[in-house]
Amino acid sequence: MNMSQSRIILLLFCCFSIFAFGQVGINTSNPLSTLDINGNLSLKTVTLVGSASPTLIDDGVYISVRPMATNQEFRLPNAANFPGRVYVLRNIQNTFTARLTSSGGLLFPKNSTTGSTDVYMYEGNNRSLIVISDGINWTYFN
Repeated sequence: MNMSQSRIILLLFCCFSIFAFGQVGINTSNPLSTLDINGNLSLKTVTLVGSASPTLIDDGVYISVRPMATNQEFRLPNAANFPGRVYVLRNIQNTFTARLTSSGGLLFPKNSTTGSTDVYMYEGNNRSLIVISDGINWTYFN
């Protein structure tokens, strides 16, 4: 290996080290976290329409659920497969209740040690929820 090739390899290694262990700032020159955004953030939004079988939640971050019958099921993925995953859910149907379940893990309300297999989303109660996977179960906030 000649001197020119050695310098290129050293430069690539230095660049990789900076990016691999550094912090990224968007619209800031002094990021204080791994990702530091000084500005607005847009998230992928989807609308899921209920069906006879459970409607799987597997895409998007802000999810509008539209049940077409009472207690229509919308199913989160297995919490163990997606630790740290966050969804914002809203029942946009005024006349029907949406039933939120999980393919794996229980649903725990914030500040509670009692989980359940389902949560009902309807007018006046849990219409909007934020759910977060801890790698075993889902915690929800309304």
